[in-house]
Amino acid sequence: MTTKNDPNTLKSLELSEGQLEAHFRRLNLAHMRRIYKEVAGRAEKESWSYRDFLALLLAEEVARRKQTRLQRCTRSAHFPFFKTIDDFDFTLQSTLRQSLIGSYLGLDFVTEGRSLILHGKAGRGKTHLAVAIGYRAIQNGFETLFTTAAELIEDLSNASKRGHLQESLVTYTHPHVLVIDEVGYLTYGPDAANVLFHVVNNRHLRKRPMIFTTNKPLNAWGQVLHDEDMAAAILDRVLERGRFIHLDGSSGRTRHLNLEEVLPAKTERLRISGTSGSEFPEPTNGRTVFPQLMDFLPAYEFQKCVSRYRGDQESLPNSTDFQHPES
Repeated sequence: MTTKNDPNTLKSLELSEGQLEAHFRRLNLAHMRRIYKEVAGRAEKESWSYRDFLALLLAEEVARRKQTRLQRCTRSAHFPFFKTIDDFDFTLQSTLRQSLIGSYLGLDFVTEGRSLILHGKAGRGKTHLAVAIGYRAIQNGFETLFTTAAELIEDLSNASKRGHLQESLVTYTHPHVLVIDEVGYLTYGPDAANVLFHVVNNRHLRKRPMIFTTNKPLNAWGQVLHDEDMAAAILDRVLERGRFIHLDGSSGRTRHLNLEEVLPAKTERLRISGTSGSEFPEPTNGRTVFPQLMDFLPAYEFQKCVSRYRGDQESLPNSTDFQHPES
């Protein structure tokens, strides 16, 4: 190799700004192209060695690429909100500990194809944890996709009807981590178990982790998905390398209201009159029970209709208590 003091070598290395720009672009060094002048000026002032100058340029380029990838993968994950594990308040949980979740924050979670079912009532932080684990997977160099059970089932059901099920499955089987939120919150079509099984079985065979959140116990998934046997097969695959975690405690959304202190643990059925309990769980004048009748019957006749339904022929209120919409 020719020494750096050779004038012929130095002359041959002289490049114009345009030539440098072309080299940066060809090598896809976008960030280095933007900062090299500033770094070169600093290197000259501080008398850096060529090695230190090159090392800083490379480090800056790598750091920017990591940041760009993290932003791109986070956007394509379609998280409903951005949360990290540090944002989760473990003090609201009586049994869940951060050490238990810790095993799902490392590389092994993805490389070993583990899965997780987060169960609990609304507001317990199931989706928060699912997003946080999915985001950590992105930080570890993997891809994550977030979807709700309703969206996944509807999408694949429609694709199946068009004869494109296999093509549409790739959306849910390709990402390293798949988060399926809100299993059991909404009503699904009759083929829910069938299309969900396709996703779960494909990912299970390829050891690709899945995270489910649900408000339903596992023995209710058959009813939710309209197929007991298929639901059992789905859970069997998910839990072979997975874990079921129950989240308890108070709701994180309404803890500022102290509802546990305001609401009694058990509320007796309210009574309208007499000593026997009402057929209705709360007092009603019939407006909420027979809203359509109110629009067509005179007020007094309407109240008689309600009383007959109750089996209560006690004294009726005056007709002025109910006003017809057109009066």
